[in-house]
Amino acid sequence: MSETIKPTGREIFFPASELIVSKTDLKGRMTYVNRLFCKMAGYSESELIGEPHSLIRHPDMPRSVFKLLWDTIEARREIFAYVKNMTRTGDHYWVFAHVTPSYDLQGKLAGYHSNRRVPPPDLVKNTIAPLYADVLAIEKRQVNGKDALAAGYAALSDFIASQKASYDELMFSLKSAA
Repeated sequence: MSETIKPTGREIFFPASELIVSKTDLKGRMTYVNRLFCKMAGYSESELIGEPHSLIRHPDMPRSVFKLLWDTIEARREIFAYVKNMTRTGDHYWVFAHVTPSYDLQGKLAGYHSNRRVPPPDLVKNTIAPLYADVLAIEKRQVNGKDALAAGYAALSDFIASQKASYDELMFSLKSAA
């Protein structure tokens, strides 16, 4: 798909009682999406299968958040992360994602599985969105992509360290504090 999508600034929501689910191969290409994923993203299942999960990446998301996510799951550990996704129409929606490695019957890493829940709106507005905006601004001040990723990752790591908690502890303390 080669559509150029521009963010509208309009947020959409899904029911807190439902989960967005997807599975990807080791390269991040979608191998399964549930109905809610399709509805929220604005694509049919056939349009999504085989496409990179980054198809729904919102430009407000710092690259360094995805570096942390990929580093974690490639190390065969689960991760929880707040993510802003973009729909086919440019609208956006926030999720609290739980991403885990998936294994085949021989125990070999086969792909990744993600369940996404509705995050607490006040937490997104007051903590996550401002943090991501700060990290993204640091990334954008850099001359090249490699430096941008390194600077953003350092800023994200510094924020986590300033909270005197591991990344996982921080994600859950933020979630429970909302």
